[in-house]
Amino acid sequence: MTTPLFIKICGLRTEGDVDAAVDAGADAIGFVFADSPRTVDAGTARRLAERVPPGVLTVGVFRGQPVEEVRALTLASGVRAVQLHGDEGREYYDALRPQGWTLIRATSSEGGTPRCGELGEDLLLLDAPAPGAGVPWNWGAEGFTPPAGRWLLAGGLTPENVVEAVRTTAPWGVDVSSGVESRRGVKDPALIRAFVEAVRAADAF
Repeated sequence: MTTPLFIKICGLRTEGDVDAAVDAGADAIGFVFADSPRTVDAGTARRLAERVPPGVLTVGVFRGQPVEEVRALTLASGVRAVQLHGDEGREYYDALRPQGWTLIRATSSEGGTPRCGELGEDLLLLDAPAPGAGVPWNWGAEGFTPPAGRWLLAGGLTPENVVEAVRTTAPWGVDVSSGVESRRGVKDPALIRAFVEAVRAADAF
């Protein structure tokens, strides 16, 4: 029996968002600390993270912020994983490793397929060149080689296209944000449920 796909719902900002993601069966939820329509402060993230059961991973998302800021916000919010979504080098991962957080490196496939773990990350997230824009990238392009290991497919995924995306790329997991929103930055519980159900349907094949 194959392992079910890991599902991360990102950019949550309210109690309703968190409850909808957890109730739908998400494996991880993300709080954005980078500049975005989905940004939350550390206090809000901590309050929301406290609603999350232990089996669901809580993730803080950062982009191009100083490592001291990343560490401080992660500690203040109480999340258990750090996602670095910029050009952070190995020194970031080395600096954050001692805290015991799960480390996620988010990047694109531009310039070749990255390898999970090459900067010291635990998980690799392969996103569109313009992250957070809700635009799918060409994951079915000729010559695209999916990474080995524990990697998450992201970038323009929706309940309508995630099955095709999963069958095309065979990822370890998937990540969605804009694809489960009724408008930019506002999550839709029905779309969250539909996304998780679609992924679980893909699991069945």
